[in-house]
Amino acid sequence: MPFPRRDESRNGARFFVASEDAAHLAAETTAALERAVGIQWYDIAGTDVDRAALNLCRLRRVGASIGGGIEEGDHAVRRVLEQTSPAALMWIASRAISYMDENGYPEAVAPWFPEDIAES
Repeated sequence: MPFPRRDESRNGARFFVASEDAAHLAAETTAALERAVGIQWYDIAGTDVDRAALNLCRLRRVGASIGGGIEEGDHAVRRVLEQTSPAALMWIASRAISYMDENGYPEAVAPWFPEDIAES
């Protein structure tokens, strides 16, 4: 289903369904985040820590499309993370940093921080 552009109306049945889907995804994500605490990601793929990260990305996309902008997607993610325990927040944050590091984020931003890279 195509989402309307920023200047189009977001009322009507299709956005009610999208909002319901987003609410369901948010609840599912919160539960997955809590189940993910302590699960290692190096030995086994496709565990709750990966599901939680996937769901947060999906929720970001849905939130952005419903809200009409990428910032709304970020708000949708923050609303879920606000309901998460500190242990689950630390666990998903460490997973995100691992993923970013393993996929070249430090090298991607190195041009912005040459003095920090030179110290390494």
